[in-house]
Amino acid sequence: MPWTSQHLEWLKNTGKIITTSDGIDVEIWEFQHKDDPIILSAWAKHFRNHYCLDSEIDDLRSGTDYTRAEYLLELKFPDARAVPGPSIRSGDFGEVLVADYLEYLLEFWVPRTRYGNKTIRNESTKGCDIIGFKQVSSGKDNKDDTLAIFEVKAQLAGQNANPRLQDAVDGSAKDKTRRGESLNAIKQRLYDKNEREKARKIERFQNPVDRPYKELYGAAAVFSEQVYDETVIASTTTEDHPNPIALRLIVIYGKDLMQLVHDLYRRAADES
Repeated sequence: MPWTSQHLEWLKNTGKIITTSDGIDVEIWEFQHKDDPIILSAWAKHFRNHYCLDSEIDDLRSGTDYTRAEYLLELKFPDARAVPGPSIRSGDFGEVLVADYLEYLLEFWVPRTRYGNKTIRNESTKGCDIIGFKQVSSGKDNKDDTLAIFEVKAQLAGQNANPRLQDAVDGSAKDKTRRGESLNAIKQRLYDKNEREKARKIERFQNPVDRPYKELYGAAAVFSEQVYDETVIASTTTEDHPNPIALRLIVIYGKDLMQLVHDLYRRAADES
């Protein structure tokens, strides 16, 4: 399997809570990454397969005269230098990291279908950022089944902090209305890959009126350490969110994350 959770050994809950201007708690996590070749190599493979499965890369690059690395760098991965490539890289990195948090720490099933079908590599994928599913018992509806929808924003460069957690909250406020389209997109991509059993699992969550379930919304911001600012985080408000009671706020920060992102993409290509 291409997927791994080893890199989440570096994601540490600091135990610190920052309270927003309207009294909502924000969990603070630190990503303490290390120069561990084994974990970095496994993580790079995990990251690469979001864009292009290793089992498909040779068929997809056929006809291009590209090596595997060239195919990934020229046609699949966001550009390392040309704008807006670096910001798309940081955004995709933040989304994948939070998807891993949702799947491996909160124990949701998170389909990895978001990046492989990008038409333009230097654009963000439209729709809900991350959707996770949790069913109490397979094949049976339960009122405690849960759909989780997380919005993620990242700032991994610059000198001054931007209100990225507020941006994530504002984005999350739109997720209830675009949920149906995003669920359909995941289901369709799974059918396209002939993963029919997984596609049918989405059906449990497509009709909340007749088949009710719990909802968990999330807003997450990912920062490099130099732009991590607790005052800016505390200024966040959820007053315009349609479901603030079911909204989970998290911030992840770490040292030199933009350099880590570029190194991760490079390793993902070189080791393909």
